[in-house]
Amino acid sequence: MFDLLWFILDMGGSIFGLLFILLILSSSIKVVPEYQRAVVFRLGRLIKAKGPGLIVVIPFIDRVLKVDLRVVTLDVPVQEVITKDNVPIKVNAVVYFRVMDPSRSVVEVENHIMATSQLSQTTLRSVIGRSELDEVLSARDKINMELQQIIDERTDPWGIKVSAVEVKELELPEGMKRAMARQAEAERERRAKVIAAEGELQAARALSEAATVMESSPITLQLRYLQTLREVASEKNSTTLFPLPIDLIRPFLEKKGS
Repeated sequence: MFDLLWFILDMGGSIFGLLFILLILSSSIKVVPEYQRAVVFRLGRLIKAKGPGLIVVIPFIDRVLKVDLRVVTLDVPVQEVITKDNVPIKVNAVVYFRVMDPSRSVVEVENHIMATSQLSQTTLRSVIGRSELDEVLSARDKINMELQQIIDERTDPWGIKVSAVEVKELELPEGMKRAMARQAEAERERRAKVIAAEGELQAARALSEAATVMESSPITLQLRYLQTLREVASEKNSTTLFPLPIDLIRPFLEKKGS
């Protein structure tokens, strides 16, 4: 009876030991995907970033923080900004960045995504605030490049690389929209008048050249007259009145006078 009890106790201890060993092994072996890195701290001290693949850590002594290396698309919320020429506008943007140094992204900043978001908001207000409205509307690429350079320079100590910044939408006040619409309409009218004036000038030059040719060769005037009669005759008119040019009957008048 006592032998059977000791056997059961021995078997239970072996099973418990086996379970403890499996628990230790599962805690010491980690699998890190290709798009992540594991930042290991041993007793609070930074060791290094490990991965990808299978890594081994010391249970209850090492602390592991996984950092994603993929590109993060950060949506910057709408910011109310007053431009350099005192026009209030609302603007938002999108920031594309990724972690280049996992260790610094954990050690140098508490939350690198939140920090980048706050920095992007303040930088967006600063850059738009020192630009005029026309520049914001027309030089969008220049503003995007300036935003990208400033944010990337300030996030570099955190091990973050900002690849692109794009201003998405600009919301103008209704009064400014109406004023810009009137300005655009006036500009279109001005261009239309200029084009019409240029057309009149070209037509006047052509008529002047034609008059010079007709003056040097009177027969061209008669040909033009006959062509005009032909065009008038093609119209659906019941009665057509046309003047008789004096050049047609001048030879008869001269003959009669002589």
